[in-house]
Amino acid sequence: MLNAGKALKVSIYISEGSTHHGVATYSSILDFLFYRGVSGATVTKGIAGFGADHHIHTSRSVEISDRLPLKIEFIETREKINELLGKLEELVGTGMIEVQETTVAKPAQKTKPKDDIPPAHLKIEGKAKMMRIYIGEADRWRDKPLYRALVEAMRANDIAGVTVYRGILGYGAHRRLHKDRALHLSHDCSIMLSVIDTDEKIQAFMPIVEQMVEEGLIVLSNADIIKYAYRAEGIDQAEAVQSSPNLPMEGEQRR
Repeated sequence: MLNAGKALKVSIYISEGSTHHGVATYSSILDFLFYRGVSGATVTKGIAGFGADHHIHTSRSVEISDRLPLKIEFIETREKINELLGKLEELVGTGMIEVQETTVAKPAQKTKPKDDIPPAHLKIEGKAKMMRIYIGEADRWRDKPLYRALVEAMRANDIAGVTVYRGILGYGAHRRLHKDRALHLSHDCSIMLSVIDTDEKIQAFMPIVEQMVEEGLIVLSNADIIKYAYRAEGIDQAEAVQSSPNLPMEGEQRR
């Protein structure tokens, strides 16, 4: 959370129709900022403007309405922004990033809840780290399923891949038996997320996992990548890895 005093304001200018790996650029940027702990960010939409190509874009022109300018703005400490700028430059692409010195006169306060409920990836070869996260299907994080929030956080932090498994039978620390019964839509089954990436990437992501998983089990182990050969024709290797949602799979690894 920001404190009163000196800070930096970042303004990011992009086109409404721009995408990053098939996802709207502004959405990818918001996800990245959110899961890196930025205090807050706002997206505003212009009604007219032009950019480096000197083409006028206006909301009156229906055929180019998706080319209207968007501005994403947030305020953070200088140290935090220095950590984020490299990835932001990659996400913005042909857009523009402006950084200004500013002063926080009064930092925003968290709204009190009504109750007390708390770059393109390279091919991986050789040594890696495997992380398994065991949680409950009913676990939530900020009003969304915890397993989905974890997947979004991993994607925003460039983790190479994650697969979510739903258990059909098991028990945990509370010794309560959970099972998936026929014709019964249970929401109390166990969920396992399996992740493989370099040791550096996994260790850097661990503080986020520890913040999000309040009750669960996190297991780390060494892994040897023995096959990671997906390559779609017509795209480069880095893009192929990004476009494969379930890599690396457990059948392609050994511990």
